[in-house]
Amino acid sequence: MPTHTFQNCPRLDLICVPGGSTGVVRAIGDRETIDFVRQQSSSAKYVTSVCTGAFILGVAGILQRRRATTHWAFAELLPLVGATYEKARIVKDGNVITAGGVTSGIDFGLSVVADIAGEQVAQAIQLGIEYDPAPPFHSGHPDRAPDAVKAAVFPRYEKARTAFRDRLAAL
Repeated sequence: MPTHTFQNCPRLDLICVPGGSTGVVRAIGDRETIDFVRQQSSSAKYVTSVCTGAFILGVAGILQRRRATTHWAFAELLPLVGATYEKARIVKDGNVITAGGVTSGIDFGLSVVADIAGEQVAQAIQLGIEYDPAPPFHSGHPDRAPDAVKAAVFPRYEKARTAFRDRLAAL
């Protein structure tokens, strides 16, 4: 449960904007949310996002002329918020760190923990959550997924991409 409002939130050391679809599309059009992210980001040591949360950072002006990543299905839209897409699970550009889709958030989290508390702490967390990726398939990115898998998955994202594109164009 939230303990603060946007108005009484103390200065944050780290801000992490999560992704999603419908919620992010709504949030990028919400001036109060964007102003809060912009204000907090001006003094935070770490300004971060996972997945499509990058678009909230982008609309807040934080990704202007920066390298960034997001979920592969939305990467083509990053230039609409002033960012340069970099194909990677995690992209660090100054104090701004963006992560790709959901599972890259684990890599991102461990990377930030290592920076804040040291590699040994991050490794202990990695061990504790048994994060030892060994996917049974190599279909985690369109560069490696078979054509039939891409044909089945790509259409699922078109409606969401269109909603993002339309909302960004309206700003």
